[in-house]
Amino acid sequence: MTLNWAIIGTGFISNKAIDGIKKSDGSQLYSVFGRQPDLVADFQARHDIPHGLTDLDAVLSDPALDAIYIGLPNHMHHVVTMKAAQAGLAVLSEKSLTTTMAEADALLGAVADAGTFFVEGLMYLAHPLLARFVEVLRDGRLGALRSINGYYCADIWQFVNPKGMGTLYNLGCYPASLLQLTVQTMCGDDAFGQRQLHGFGNLNNDGTVCDAACSVRFGNGVLATLHSTDSYGTGNAFTVIGDNGILSFETNPWQPIEGRSTLKWSPFDGDAELIHVEDPHDAFYHQTKLVEHHVARSDREAARPSPRHRDSWEIMEFLTTWEASCRAALTD
Repeated sequence: MTLNWAIIGTGFISNKAIDGIKKSDGSQLYSVFGRQPDLVADFQARHDIPHGLTDLDAVLSDPALDAIYIGLPNHMHHVVTMKAAQAGLAVLSEKSLTTTMAEADALLGAVADAGTFFVEGLMYLAHPLLARFVEVLRDGRLGALRSINGYYCADIWQFVNPKGMGTLYNLGCYPASLLQLTVQTMCGDDAFGQRQLHGFGNLNNDGTVCDAACSVRFGNGVLATLHSTDSYGTGNAFTVIGDNGILSFETNPWQPIEGRSTLKWSPFDGDAELIHVEDPHDAFYHQTKLVEHHVARSDREAARPSPRHRDSWEIMEFLTTWEASCRAALTD
């Protein structure tokens, strides 16, 4: 089976995500939707897409269509996902899930009612690097989990839509989702929801949170600190500390590329070890293969490490709590 894809949105991220669709022998580009005819025509020509439309309903009602990729700003994800689910289409929607919990509930409720496949586009979780990361977390070398630290910084504030609600929903979702995966893997599926969180941040001129930090204590005593900013810098890091040593990423955990990605295991007693993961494809390709695999099985959601529906909801709950804590601290 070859999936016919519609690309919803002609922005930067759509240009990146469709590379995986182009490279897969199980998928092909079928149509593209955008609101501006000239941008649609340009996108269609550059990527050799058969159909370009400015009518979303016409895109979604095409009987030849199998799946859609949503590359629109975050605040529009739930509306398009709900329409696509009602049309019986598989949906890959860019992170973050939405920008509010009400939108998240509406989106996931519509997907559940329709019984169609849906996955949030945290593409890095589909890469073999993350499968290897989970294997190391489970092999016992760290001992008991004690703390986790992560940050993602990028000077991209001038390129993002303020309706996307700032750095937490654009960049913070990466360390937040990896924090969730780590805590679930080492402490159980319910451990991530049992926590206290305190956040601090700064606001951009548009009123969105542009710099954010948080400290978290989980119910089992595990501590975590996260930082996200879209107002300065270029950097990333994620470390997991256990009784016996530290597991960290030597390469960007959220942008695994073609070729080699690397983890580092640093025991407190012994020599450090580099753990290389060689793969000829990037995360966007593996994300495409993930959708193909689950659609072929008539699944409704992805399997871990990629986000299940419950995981996407929990990540959104974490992000909205973090944002609210940042805003509350600014008024104290």
